[in-house]
Amino acid sequence: MIIPLFPIISSDPACTALLGAAPTRFYPFGLSPQPGQSGYAEPYVTHQVITGLPENYIGDRPDIDSATVQIDIWSSDPLQIDPLTTALRDALEPHGHITRWGKAERDAETKLYRFGFDLDYWLPR
Repeated sequence: MIIPLFPIISSDPACTALLGAAPTRFYPFGLSPQPGQSGYAEPYVTHQVITGLPENYIGDRPDIDSATVQIDIWSSDPLQIDPLTTALRDALEPHGHITRWGKAERDAETKLYRFGFDLDYWLPR
């Protein structure tokens, strides 16, 4: 299931002010450029569906699917995390519900700061 979050983020002025435009640094998990690779820039955001299910009915086929999407913000500057979290929250809340705020961490391998949250999203079929 593809959750159409990129069009929301890439058309939001507050998000593109922090994540750039063309390209907007909002990547599917595992596909962001890494330090030393062409196109690498910070901050950036990754996203992935962590669970989902159809809205099942006894007498009919499902007409909507739900998904929980994990959003992770990455930056070497911890001061970039809060403004970007606010911009993402404001852009995404009209389209879904934030159901979890994570904790701020520093990744042992990349040394980047990370903050994550989960968004529940419903996708009509």
